[in-house]
Parts: sequence; structure tokens; C-alpha cells
Amino acid sequence: MVSIRCKLTVRSELEKLGLHYKTVELGEADIEENISTKQWNELNITLKRSGIELLQDRKDIINQKIKNIIVQLVHYSEDPLEINLSDYLAQKLNKDYKYLAKLFSETQGITIEQFYIAHKIEKIKELIEYNELTLTEIAWRLHYSSIAHLSNQFKKVTGVTPSTFKRNEHIKRRGLEEVCTMYTVLATG
Repeated sequence: MVSIRCKLTVRSELEKLGLHYKTVELGEADIEENISTKQWNELNITLKRSGIELLQDRKDIINQKIKNIIVQLVHYSEDPLEINLSDYLAQKLNKDYKYLAKLFSETQGITIEQFYIAHKIEKIKELIEYNELTLTEIAWRLHYSSIAHLSNQFKKVTGVTPSTFKRNEHIKRRGLEEVCTMYTVLATG
């Protein structure tokens, strides 16, 4: 699981530098003390070797938080959203959704909805490959209104139907490696 590997890498590198952390979650580490410029640079260099980038820019941090929330929702939670995604993100980040949507699309080149759908499609591919659930069960698990809705969205994004994807072993899903490429380090000292 990519997120566990990323968290372990960040924890290990923080410990090597003698930094104490309160939490290390997907995309964010809460450090107990202030970090010197030297420590920041050392941490940045060692994490880059593992493909993890430290973020300092406020906009980048917000974008990464949006991505992390969506990844958590799609890949690690089976609970349906009780409210729509826009309201959920606004509540979780305590920001106006219009601001979040504009910031995300300007800096990422896609909308939040497109990012959300792309992750849902990758999750569908994963569940199809596991071959443990029917398409009906996958649609239910990912909170689609129907199999037709899931199939239409899948084909629109991938160019093939779920059943074609299942039959063609050469069509592969994308990994989530890019999910762990950025970390926000919060020094709370």
C-alpha cells in the first residue's frame, strides 16, 4: 500500500534528523518542534530521493489536502458521503468550495470532479482485477446510482467498457504512487 510506505519513509527520515512528530498522515506531518533551515533542507533532499516532495506554498498545500481527502474517500473508505463532495471538501478544509475549485483547476489543469472521477475509475479497475465482486457490487461500493452510470463513466474515461477491461489483461490500471509525492510538514514548536 503506497500511503503506508510513504508514511513510513517520512517517519524514518524525521527520526534520522532527530525531529519528533505528533502525527504523520497521508500528505502531512505535524512536527513538535521548529525546524531549522538546515534540517528542512536535509529532510527535503532525503525525501526527494524517495520521490516525496515537501510543500511550502499555501496553494500547493491546499491542493494536496484536496487530493488526500479524495484519495481517502475513494480508496480507503467504504462509507458513503452523507453530503455532496463540494460541501464535504468545504467543511473539511474550512474554505469556500468555489475558492477550492478555482484554485485546484488553475494549478492542476483539471477540475476537482475530474480528479475524483479519475480515482473512482482507478478503484473500479482495481476491484475488477481482484475479481471478487460483481459489477453490481462494485457500483454499490463506489456509490454509483446504477451499473449503467458506472459503465458509462468508465467508458468515457478509459475508452472501454468494464467488461472489455476485464477481458483484456494488457490494459492496466495506474498506481497511486503520485499520491504520496508531496508532504506538508507543519512545525508546531
